[in-house]
Amino acid sequence: MPSEQDVRTLMLALPEAEEIVVDNWGNQPTFRVRKKMFGLVGYGAPTACLKATRDDQAALIQEDPDTFLVAPFFGRWGWIDVVLDRVDPQILAELVEEAWRLTAPKRVVAAYDRERGER
Repeated sequence: MPSEQDVRTLMLALPEAEEIVVDNWGNQPTFRVRKKMFGLVGYGAPTACLKATRDDQAALIQEDPDTFLVAPFFGRWGWIDVVLDRVDPQILAELVEEAWRLTAPKRVVAAYDRERGER
């Protein structure tokens, strides 16, 4: 079962990702690439909130509504809440990377893919 710290580690391992605490959101840790947010996770939170497309959001919720939820506030744009004690760690890693890919500049994603010999 992934923890809040596991999510942080996954997010911060991606190129140019940084953690920025938003004071007016109750000191909410957000994860950003070039100041654009791709994820959130709270201190001791049971869920991680990740950027996704609306199509992916719908498919994930249909597939497993106990693990994937429409994110409060951001759900109308496709964001999902992932219940950490229910999600497979590999799926979580894929969702974190996809959230980052949706946010990072194309050059940064292309350099990441070249470095890994992918896509």
